[in-house]
Amino acid sequence: MSELSVIEICAGAGGQALGLELAGFEHELAVELDPTAVATLQLNRPHWKVAEGDVASLDVFDPKAYAPESRPGGRPIDLLAGGVPCPPFSIAGKQLGADDERDLFAWAVEQVDVLKPRALLLENVRGLSMPRFAGYRQHVLDRLRQFGYTGEWRLIQASDYGVPQLRPRFVLIAMREDDFQYFHWPEPTGQAKTVGETLLPLMAARGWEGAEEWAEQAHDIAPTIVGGSKKHGGADLGPTRAKRAWAELGVDAYGVHDTAPPYKTRPMTEFGPKLTVEMVARLQGWLLIRNPEHAAEIETDPPEGHEYAWWFAGGKTAVYRQIGNAFPPPVAKALGLSIARALRHEGEPAARDISFADPIYRVLREHETFLTAAQIARKAGIELEDHEVDERMTLLGKDFEILKEERSSGLAYKLGKFRAFTGQDDHARHDYYRKNLSRIS
Repeated sequence: MSELSVIEICAGAGGQALGLELAGFEHELAVELDPTAVATLQLNRPHWKVAEGDVASLDVFDPKAYAPESRPGGRPIDLLAGGVPCPPFSIAGKQLGADDERDLFAWAVEQVDVLKPRALLLENVRGLSMPRFAGYRQHVLDRLRQFGYTGEWRLIQASDYGVPQLRPRFVLIAMREDDFQYFHWPEPTGQAKTVGETLLPLMAARGWEGAEEWAEQAHDIAPTIVGGSKKHGGADLGPTRAKRAWAELGVDAYGVHDTAPPYKTRPMTEFGPKLTVEMVARLQGWLLIRNPEHAAEIETDPPEGHEYAWWFAGGKTAVYRQIGNAFPPPVAKALGLSIARALRHEGEPAARDISFADPIYRVLREHETFLTAAQIARKAGIELEDHEVDERMTLLGKDFEILKEERSSGLAYKLGKFRAFTGQDDHARHDYYRKNLSRIS
């Protein structure tokens, strides 16, 4: 048994869970909404406690039951981790942020004050790193600071940790200062293999004579693999731009095939072969996918040293969706190892400059009176024209209530309440989940 414990929310099919386990964390609880992903977790780790349902429902997950005062010896959980829903921040979506009923990021941060874990790890899409969400990010850092934690954001590239895919993820790490001073972001492990190098053994497994030539064409890492949602149908490798990138690698991105080429039925298109779900898994960092429903077609016993072997429950589309929506296990392992070293106070303390995500938000938060654009810019210590401050206020207004007052010198602003779901009993999220639970992914 590991000496480090973790509670994982929005665990999905286990990409982050497997990586954290390999880094030395033992799951006390994993919570997941999708029943097929829950089946995958239970298939791989039957000894884990896995809760199925909406993580924000006390019937599914009661954070107080895992708070230090409820645990033997009063020892806190070492790590609260999760990959909360991405659509509120996705560049491909409407970027509704706090106004999106699926947003759980702010709620997850609030649980830190209840669970009091030694560390927090939350990951999401690159969209959360953009200026649109500067105020949201600062609110998160400020709340963590109120709870006694120091937090830091970092955009992580999966290809830096051996994953042959263009998959940026925006990561938040937070700890109490006595631990956080020992935290160092993981160093890149080297250049990732190309799609061709990664998938050649699988492409050639059924004797396709064109496999070597195909691998030479597939000489780059993959575009970001997207799992899609229950709402939008079957397995597909992404939007139009992604399909063009796949075509340049010699991959037909219009669907996923059951087997490697040559094909018995439909001929290969001019784009090239389609990927199988096992190939997609390899591009996510799982070195071997083992699906009991197709055990006769693929290896059932992983070669020695293949630490990322994983079974998947469900049919082809469900398996593809689980893989495509996952956090790559090698990236989770790298982050987990860095967190574990910090919690053990290994290495030298890190010198870091904690900068503010949004100085304008900070000014509004620190002053409870109305401020004009000129006053805000001056107090924030930045040079901005009035219209630029007005534009920033419009962005903030998407996640916060912004009160306005007319003055002779122009509009004055005051910060109102945060719009996001943080656990409110009367929030619109509850009604949305009751009506749409089977379609949410």
